[in-house]
Amino acid sequence: MDRFFELSARGTTIGREVRGGITTFMAMAYIILLNPIILGGAADVTGAKLSIPQLTTSTILAAALSTLLIGLVGNAPFGVAAGLGLNAVVAYQAAPYMTWAQAMGLVVLEGLIIVLLAVSGLRQIIMNSIPLALKHAISVGIGLFITLIGLVDAGFVGRGTGSPVQLGATGHLTGWPVTLFCVGLLLMVVLYVRRVRGAILIGIVATAVLAVLVNTVFTIPPERWGVVVPRVPEAVVGAPDFGLVGQVDVFGGFTRAGAITATVVLFTLVLSGFFDAMGTIIGVSDEAGLVDEEGRVPRLGAILTVDGVAGALGGVTSSSANTVFVESAAGVGEGARTGLAAVVTGTVFALTLLFTPIATVVPAAAAAPALVLVGALMMTQVKNIPWDDLAIAVPAFLTIALMPFTYSITNGVGAGVIAYTVVQAALGRVRRIPWLLWAVTAIFILYFAVEAVRALFA
Repeated sequence: MDRFFELSARGTTIGREVRGGITTFMAMAYIILLNPIILGGAADVTGAKLSIPQLTTSTILAAALSTLLIGLVGNAPFGVAAGLGLNAVVAYQAAPYMTWAQAMGLVVLEGLIIVLLAVSGLRQIIMNSIPLALKHAISVGIGLFITLIGLVDAGFVGRGTGSPVQLGATGHLTGWPVTLFCVGLLLMVVLYVRRVRGAILIGIVATAVLAVLVNTVFTIPPERWGVVVPRVPEAVVGAPDFGLVGQVDVFGGFTRAGAITATVVLFTLVLSGFFDAMGTIIGVSDEAGLVDEEGRVPRLGAILTVDGVAGALGGVTSSSANTVFVESAAGVGEGARTGLAAVVTGTVFALTLLFTPIATVVPAAAAAPALVLVGALMMTQVKNIPWDDLAIAVPAFLTIALMPFTYSITNGVGAGVIAYTVVQAALGRVRRIPWLLWAVTAIFILYFAVEAVRALFA
């Protein structure tokens, strides 16, 4: 084990790796509850919704297998699971235009493309074609979008009568679900800023327990809770439901939604998944002291390849694209330095397959606070945008603003890319714009004008 994981070479021990692996699981285990809530709350083009118990099983299965792979193949202390920004793309950008099987097919393609980019070396070309500031803006925009989803799901924000949105459903905050959301959010924030390990998970569980008690004592209409009504589960241990595994139509989305729409969604998945993973891998590796003098991460090619495989595995299991979690830094803080910690994390994920009934009692009021908090964490990337350079700041702002304001990640990415290309060209910097960025700009222009183009040829 010492030779395989290079424990001595990286200055660690089995005990530290086990402790770090468990800590990483505690830091990211909230995804077991959140991913089913996000995907289960959306409907596909036919109006069909995915089963929460089946989504829970798929989320755990994909996380367990992906994390085990990155530990055994990449020898890295990373946890891997369904990415929050990526599942929002699937739920709110892909599913409305195609069936769930077709949307998950795009996720499979996203993973395979990332694998090809990793093994071919094309990742450098793509990284150089998208300005770094726009990459940061995409993360910030997704954070705001996720925050809005959480606020809406919790009933804290509703559709207004004299305005597009308003406070609550009536212009005021009323009802137990909203109250519990506020309590859960404050609890989660306090725990997180006090650096309590597992703060997000503790906040979700505590709020869910409180919601069950409130729903038992008071008479609350089921529709007020949203997708999941907090009730005492009939059993704690239950057989996992693998019904969603293999429910994939890889190329059907292009036929159902149209080539342009499907391509733009696929591009958004690839862009978000690939660059988010790159940043997380480099950042956490640096914190672990694994980066050499030239900024190189050991086994980076293998890690990126596994990340792509994990993305495709998320599509095969219908759990959305999997990616490396920044919460892996929590395990690194506990001493994790090798893939043994990831093996521990993956093993704990696998064990939770036996306890899936517990996740079906968590209402949106308990899970939504985590969306808001994670959105706040993603917002920290805004400091990396050069706001004093308007040629960068305006495209970055459009990217950030249009994601929540149009309830669309794709719209934000497209607006930012188009604005950046046009501004750079207007400043006489045409030669600075990579050819690939021109191609991406053309794709987004077609995306925004697709209805007008259809009308012309109707």
